[in-house]
Order: sequence, then C-alpha cells, then structure tokens
Amino acid sequence: MQRTFLRILCLCFWLTGLAAAQAPLLVKPVAGASLPVSASPFGAGAFDGPASVPVVIPTADSVPLVAPAVLPRMAPELALQVCRGRSVVQAEQLASYSATTLIRAQLPDTSQSGEYEVQQRYLAPRTLAFKALRFTGDAFVKTNVIVRLLQSEVEHLQKDDPELNAISPANYKFSYKGTSQLNGRTVHAYQLKPRQKRAGLFKGRIYVDAYTGSLVRAEGRPVRSPSLFIKKIDFVQDYADIGLFTFPVHIHSEASARIVGRAIVDVYQRDYQPVANTVANTAVAAQPVPAL
Repeated sequence: MQRTFLRILCLCFWLTGLAAAQAPLLVKPVAGASLPVSASPFGAGAFDGPASVPVVIPTADSVPLVAPAVLPRMAPELALQVCRGRSVVQAEQLASYSATTLIRAQLPDTSQSGEYEVQQRYLAPRTLAFKALRFTGDAFVKTNVIVRLLQSEVEHLQKDDPELNAISPANYKFSYKGTSQLNGRTVHAYQLKPRQKRAGLFKGRIYVDAYTGSLVRAEGRPVRSPSLFIKKIDFVQDYADIGLFTFPVHIHSEASARIVGRAIVDVYQRDYQPVANTVANTAVAAQPVPAL
C-alpha cells in the first residue's frame, strides 16, 4: 500500500470492512416489562419516547389489529452504544454477500477518467473477489487507479485486523455534536478523535440514526498518510440498512497527490444479497450491547 500513491485510496475503503460489521441487535422486549430510563452524560435519558412494542387494539368484531410499532428516540450515549453493538453482532452473523459495485475515478489535472462496474462477492471472514462487468474511459485510469484500488481492498481484508480500525472506545474519543437531519433521518452526530496516529484511523465525524442506532454516515480524513506522495485524503461514506445488516452504498473520496494532482473516486454499491449465519444468530442474539 505504501509503494504507490494510487493505492492509498484504499484507506477510504476500510469503512467497507466496518460496514461488514454493522447489524441490528436481535433483542425482543419482554411482555409487560417497562424500559428503564438511564442517566446520560449528554444530559438526556436513555429513552425519551414510548417503547417499541406492538399495541393490540380491539375492534367491534373482536378482530385484533396490531398498530405499527413506534421506535423510541435514543439518547446520544445509547445510540452510540447500540451502533457499536450492531457492529459486533453483524461480524458474527454475516456469512456472505454479493453486490454490484460501480467505480468512477477522475484525474482532473490530466483530464482522464474511467468507470468500472464489477460484481463483488464477500465470504466471511477474509475472502473478497471481484468479477468485471464493463469498463469505459481511459485505460490508464482503469489499470493504475481502479484495479489497484480493488486489489488493495482485497489485501486490506486479508491482512488487517478489523478491531484495530473499528469505531470503538478503544480506538477513538467521542464528542457529541448534536442532532440533525440527514437523508430524511434524525441522526446524532459525534466528533471522533483517534487515540493513536495509526494507519486506518481517521479524524472526523460519524452520524448515527437516533431511533435504530444504525450508522448513517462517516466522514473525515485519515490521521496518517501511507505515502510521501500524498498530501491529504478526504472522504464521505453513506450507509443503508439492507435487511438485518448495514452496508456502504456510496463513498466519495478526494486525494491530493504531489505528482498527478487530484484524484477523485466515487464508489456506488447496490443490489446487496446478504446471507446470514443462522448458526451464529442464536448464539449472538442474546449478547448485551457492549458498554462504552
């Protein structure tokens, strides 16, 4: 990864490995039990809304109707805690997935660009393969930007330790920055400060759904450049819930290199087909959310 500036773009892809570690906790409320309200260091209770329990409404002909469940809005500390818990559970539950990936790369200073569509296949825990579907654009961009990026992503998955790059208290300090709307969702925003200046970590923000604890967006800049040829890299990555899991759907990254200037890469992922590890489902479902 450190031998050419083109391969540093794969740093932005470490979030893909993170997304492969996002899944909802399989926790069911006990009938008749109330959800506790806990104190929060952010100044709010753990819940500020009704419990997420279906309500049975009797009708005149005695046919019960089930009203849509209303999820409670989580306090900032709880949303962050659930987000981390989802990553732990998904790491155990996700057996494999396939997806269609579209990569668009540009070198504005040389007016070169390319668009490559591939079929992506992941098999837990460390197998990732790509099958070419189509390419348009400059051959230089294909060979020296996109193909190298895909190769680096495979190497990253095979060699790196996910726990060293995970968004966790062991790797980051968190600072709450308030609530906002993002893509039609109410999210809690957190500033992240890495505890170490280590490759794979970044300085920036994450946005977590205030009702589900799903990771919605991560943005920022790696704290350490892997090459002297690179001045900086900035990225924004969006996520979406697909069934029981959370996956990356778009990443925009811009790198400033000393030789070729700017390199802009957009990666779009769609048509996810995840496969759950049913054996792990029952073993992991009852685990509590890890404390921060």
